[in-house]
Amino acid sequence: MTIRKKYSKEFKLDAISLVVEQQYTQTEAARSLDIAPNLITRWIKENEQDNDGQAFRGNGKLTPEQEEIRQLKAKVRQLEMDKKILKEATVFFAKEIK
Repeated sequence: MTIRKKYSKEFKLDAISLVVEQQYTQTEAARSLDIAPNLITRWIKENEQDNDGQAFRGNGKLTPEQEEIRQLKAKVRQLEMDKKILKEATVFFAKEIK
């Protein structure tokens, strides 16, 4: 079982710049950095797909949109619980009045 290496955002951006700006081939850049060529390919794709600077955020770091969605889902859960409690209270007090 091999241990998976973690690379910093700066390392990934430097590897991308070797290929994009300094005209190295992906194989040459990978060999000089002692990494697999497919990593550089994947990093380039991730960087190109992300236009707002959020590429290579790291584990657990959410984009602002993902954070907002998480907060909204929590709010919906809380409101659904409140609604359920109010329904149960209404039924309870309706029985008391009879």
